Amino acid sequence: MSENTDFDAIDFFRDNTLIQDPYPYFDHLRERCPVTVESHHNVMMVTGYDEACAIYADAENFSSCNAVTGPFPGFPVPLQGDDVSELIAAHRDELPMSDQLPTMDPPMHRDHRGLLMRLMTPARLRENEEAMWKLADRQIDEFIDRGSCELVSDFAGPFTMYVIADLLGVPQEDHDEFRKRLQGNRRHGSSVGATSHDAMQHSPLAYLYDVFTTYIEERRREPRADVMTGMATATFEDGSLPEVIDVVRVATNLFAAGQETTVRLLSTALMVLAEQPQLQELLRNDRSKIINFVEESLRIESPVKGDFRMARRTTSVGGVDIPAGTTVMVINGAANHDPRKFPSPKKFDVERGNSRQHLSFGRGIHTCPGGPLARAEGRISIERLLDRMADIRINENEHGPAASRRYDYLPTYILRGVRTLHLEFTPL
Repeated sequence: MSENTDFDAIDFFRDNTLIQDPYPYFDHLRERCPVTVESHHNVMMVTGYDEACAIYADAENFSSCNAVTGPFPGFPVPLQGDDVSELIAAHRDELPMSDQLPTMDPPMHRDHRGLLMRLMTPARLRENEEAMWKLADRQIDEFIDRGSCELVSDFAGPFTMYVIADLLGVPQEDHDEFRKRLQGNRRHGSSVGATSHDAMQHSPLAYLYDVFTTYIEERRREPRADVMTGMATATFEDGSLPEVIDVVRVATNLFAAGQETTVRLLSTALMVLAEQPQLQELLRNDRSKIINFVEESLRIESPVKGDFRMARRTTSVGGVDIPAGTTVMVINGAANHDPRKFPSPKKFDVERGNSRQHLSFGRGIHTCPGGPLARAEGRISIERLLDRMADIRINENEHGPAASRRYDYLPTYILRGVRTLHLEFTPL
């Protein structure tokens, strides 16, 4: 895009112009004002770091009912007045994905997130991390001898799926069926959690709902000494046993959303490594830097461009008035490039001291509960890929020479990442 691009004429939500590189558009909005209305759908766009944190921290004035849908299909009834809280409560279930954890508000959100954290205990996460090393090696074994791979379909997609299947206790004999049903079209860029206007019309998670319902009902009838039984018998904080559907919602959300975020993280991280041989050697020689490398990968390319909120009451953020009923998009990717927080934000700096303060996992009550899982998956994947692959480089036949790379990015206004990443390497 040129310096003369008329960004105000571009529809961020409908136009593919910004799919390849949305950051000049985000910079344009922030320079105008970190909280500003875009010109096509009347969405309040939040591109400043401090302003984004303020909204994420304010669940009292901002509802998450439209967190994953944004302006489409729109709220089912007109929202008028300075306080639309009652209208949101009365009609929120008419919005797509209203049964998913990211769209819930307190107190329902508190109860269901509490249930999720009872499933993801520190002990269970440690066990899961031990399994990751073997799962990473097993996946690398499938392609290492070729000296090339398509990272998303050959490694990142199946690896993250198997990790979450292990965490949730999906029986080993069902793993291959999960991969077939959920990732059979990965090579074409499909994904369990992809968000588009069409996909939002009906839940894309029907398969997961059905299979987890079967698991939970079976374990409640016939408990076993396994993780799935622990899920089936987990209680809310008050000691009450959730309905089966409540457990299924939590498991399904983690299974779908957790994969998507980590797949994008891994594709960004390996793209950076493949373009910077000196960085590969730095991480090989000093593995302690991998932790911050993962954080900087999350900062430079947030796997989720942003989350939506709806103003319950007329309020103000950053000195800008936000009327009740306004759809707000908190753009994580823009906040992570706010120079007021991250100097020289376009530069990938593995030594950046505040990389971990990025907003790629959100902030506040809806901070991604799978963040620690994604970080562990990223760290372990980088370690094992470096252990087993030397001279990692971009496949120029697929993506073009260094001076003019060609990448195909997911065509959504929420997710950020490439559909495919073709790599070449020397097997170790």
